[in-house]
Amino acid sequence: MTEELYPNPTRELSRMRRDLAPGTAAAFHDFSQAVFAEGALSTKTKNIIAVAVAHVTQCPYCIKGHTRAALREGASNAELMEAIWVAAEMRAGAAFAHSVMALAEMDDGADPEVDNDRAPALAGVDHSAH
Repeated sequence: MTEELYPNPTRELSRMRRDLAPGTAAAFHDFSQAVFAEGALSTKTKNIIAVAVAHVTQCPYCIKGHTRAALREGASNAELMEAIWVAAEMRAGAAFAHSVMALAEMDDGADPEVDNDRAPALAGVDHSAH
């Protein structure tokens, strides 16, 4: 038997989740309804945003659910794909932007062989865990 990484969401599993924490489940449901209600942003736009965010958070349930919801609200395939590309750029952009942290360390002479003043501080660091 092949075990799935992500189980299919069933009514039974949804009921179990709700039954184990009914107050929290109800609060989350109400919160979700409020967030996705028509407002300054249309429900369509909110679901397109959710599709993009779901790709960054890598939640397959959210990708499927919000893609379906966005399509129901009138989003085109091209709009969804463009939002997914924005998400991909943002995720890659974060790695690019954070490179300044490594660059700053390089600029500070993080090599203990080169910077004797830092050697005692770095000597006690366990680098094998990184």
